[in-house]
Amino acid sequence: MKRLLAAFALFPVMSHAALEEVAPGLFVSKGTCNTYILRDGDAALVIDPGDANVLEQIGVKDVEQVLLTGHHRELLQGIQRLDRSITKVAAPKEEQELFETPTAFRKWHPRLGDKFSVHGSSYVRPPAQPVKVDRWVADGDVIEWHGRTIRCVSTPGHSPGGTSYVWEDKVFLGGVMHDGAKMTNWFDTEWDYGFAKGLVALMGSVDRLIALKPATAFSSQGPVIAKATEQLSEFKTKLADFRPDYVRGYPVNDLSKRGPHPATKPTKAHYIVQVSPHLYMFGPEMAGKNFAILIADTGHALLLDCGLFPKLVLERIISDMKEHLGLKQIDACWISHSHGDHFTLFPALQDHGVKFWTMGSIADKCENPRFYDYPAMIGAYNAGFEKAKIDRVLKAGDVIEWEGYQLHIDWMPGQTEFGNALWLMLDGKKVVFTGDNLFGDPSDPAQNGHECVNARNSAIIEEGYLVAAKYLQKLQPDIIMGAHGVLMTEPKAFIDRYHDWALRAISKYKALLPDADYEYGFDPYWVSAYPYRVDLTKEDTQVVQVTVRNFRDRPQKHRVVLKTPPGIVAVPNVLEGSVAAKSRESFPVTLKVQNRNQQPAGVQIVPFDITLDGRQHGELFDFILMTQEPVKIEATKP
Repeated sequence: MKRLLAAFALFPVMSHAALEEVAPGLFVSKGTCNTYILRDGDAALVIDPGDANVLEQIGVKDVEQVLLTGHHRELLQGIQRLDRSITKVAAPKEEQELFETPTAFRKWHPRLGDKFSVHGSSYVRPPAQPVKVDRWVADGDVIEWHGRTIRCVSTPGHSPGGTSYVWEDKVFLGGVMHDGAKMTNWFDTEWDYGFAKGLVALMGSVDRLIALKPATAFSSQGPVIAKATEQLSEFKTKLADFRPDYVRGYPVNDLSKRGPHPATKPTKAHYIVQVSPHLYMFGPEMAGKNFAILIADTGHALLLDCGLFPKLVLERIISDMKEHLGLKQIDACWISHSHGDHFTLFPALQDHGVKFWTMGSIADKCENPRFYDYPAMIGAYNAGFEKAKIDRVLKAGDVIEWEGYQLHIDWMPGQTEFGNALWLMLDGKKVVFTGDNLFGDPSDPAQNGHECVNARNSAIIEEGYLVAAKYLQKLQPDIIMGAHGVLMTEPKAFIDRYHDWALRAISKYKALLPDADYEYGFDPYWVSAYPYRVDLTKEDTQVVQVTVRNFRDRPQKHRVVLKTPPGIVAVPNVLEGSVAAKSRESFPVTLKVQNRNQQPAGVQIVPFDITLDGRQHGELFDFILMTQEPVKIEATKP
């Protein structure tokens, strides 16, 4: 084994738990992950080396073999400390590109269709630098080591190509399950926008492991899992029970199949139906698009979101509304929340003199979307523009006098933290516009209306859907106008079901996640940077704000190390301190380019190596920077 003392001097770390023998010849150390060591005399096989700080304690000459259960950084962040002339590394073939080209999965210009992302926000956690792998393993492969036979079993779900390793009656299952029949975390299994792709994959992997009937399981986090088959069976039941409350609370595919809402009337304007004398929306031909409009008696109008359809359609319906519905001028477009599909017609509306309104918590997401690692920012839609200037920034509680109406603005989170509601008395009804927070048919008692749960929307349920439900219960609207052309009438019982679902979902996440404060396993942003994308191509110095969040009801101590690439200095590069209970605190960090000529072109990943109240979490979160634009190679004609 490579002599590690010099490396330790360069990389000071927190103290490790003692090396523990968990089976004859099998040891575990708890660092950034559980590192498992099979020992045979002077040789060792290691499963997930973590930060590799423990390996000098095991009293062997050589670490001959490393097996990786997946690509996650905290499982392998110290792998460069091993002597690769001796140590051979095996990793899942399904994740080869995450090891070999990790920076390809942190996009400077994210798009909807990016691989391993949800609407442009990546759900993978690749190493900051490529990792050399000697052997790519697939399901059913066998590894022989010093008379021990280890079988590879494909177990995706926690990781897209995760692999478990079976030895005798034991299984090393990576992040598939935590002791107590719980998830290691939630955010690694969130692979899509509320359709449960990752969850279904995880459930399939649990089934595969149950069939192997292991006596003991060893997870990448937490205690040794005794009675493993029984715990896996219990876990399967929990996941199956959880799934119906995770997926959307309405039949999402029906949105594109429904006919005209019975409360609406056709108009002479193409695609436009009338909800009440002054309120119009898209009819079923434009299902799923964003467009609703208030037209006052004066002919002045207010748009409520506008996106996901062509400019030519906009021009036609504006012309039709002027001819048939008395429209003279669209004064403003109110944006319900931060997602770009609600204002893809921004430039076209500007050409018509339309101003844009939204709350302050939303405005910066429109104006500087690449500063965030959230899904569905406007640039992800390839709409021909990357940002949208807000003309009027609103705050919760504002009341706007407009054309004889009082427009009430309130914070309304749910699908995302960054949402607002607009309500008014209109044509004798209390009407509230709620963005993407709930959809469906209130008359169907099987529906509770919630939209997708996506943690990367900054969407902790107590701070989101539950707040929205309580808001609507207090408001008691007659009509809810959801975005994407969803009209909900007589919604009282519907709102109550929505509220009850939020409470139920919270209880299920608490039951599935191991930390008593479950949010640490739900929220992928409890350490974060603003801006998320730091441009150093033109300036040698930039300041980022690093925010640390405390979900606990007591003060929390943290140590956060910024792992900058060579030639980039962070001042300070270590953040140590305490954050008060149930709060967050931001710390300025200055990034400096020392030698631009040594910098590689393109995106570089800067992980946060996190220790919280003495527990090492490793390189869970990151931000990205660029010091040199990638060289564009022009295609040549044959």
